[in-house]
Amino acid sequence: MRSPHTPAGLRAGNTAPSRARGNTVRSVLTALALVLGALVTPGIGIGEAQAATKISHATATSMFRSSGITWSSSGGCSDRNNPSCTSFEQLNLATAQGAQTLKSASGCSLQITGGTETGHAGGTYSHWNGYKLDFSKYTCVGNYIKNTFTYIGVRGDGAPQWKSGAGNVYADEGNHWDVTFYNCGGC
Repeated sequence: MRSPHTPAGLRAGNTAPSRARGNTVRSVLTALALVLGALVTPGIGIGEAQAATKISHATATSMFRSSGITWSSSGGCSDRNNPSCTSFEQLNLATAQGAQTLKSASGCSLQITGGTETGHAGGTYSHWNGYKLDFSKYTCVGNYIKNTFTYIGVRGDGAPQWKSGAGNVYADEGNHWDVTFYNCGGC
């Protein structure tokens, strides 16, 4: 028998209403977390392009040449499918612009030693997918990175990292800088 002051759903042993409320709250929080996660994920967030604009090797070299950025290749070639070459084929436009921004902001000499050629680690934000460039470790650019950007700790492989105000990440891989350009760095 039910007390006149106890709602039907709250009788002893009946937890369905509270379980339903808990499931609804959990669903709302999960949806909110997914939306917020998408907004802060590089390449997906507010104001960022959904798809990267790809450029050719010739376009990239023209951009770099006009900014005074040099590049080298251990194989003296630009074949994207040869790991001894340095290729810019399918480089993201924002990555090329990010290198130009680094050059103009730092005032340092920049030499690219790695582009979109095969032989680098894979992943969404990889060399092959046009997000990364490797730069020679000149003292000037190293000092600029370490004194201007925020140290964010070491990567899984032990490489110390710095993050620019724009969100690009600079990893010191020992004999070169491995830079992930999520955007053009304020171009």
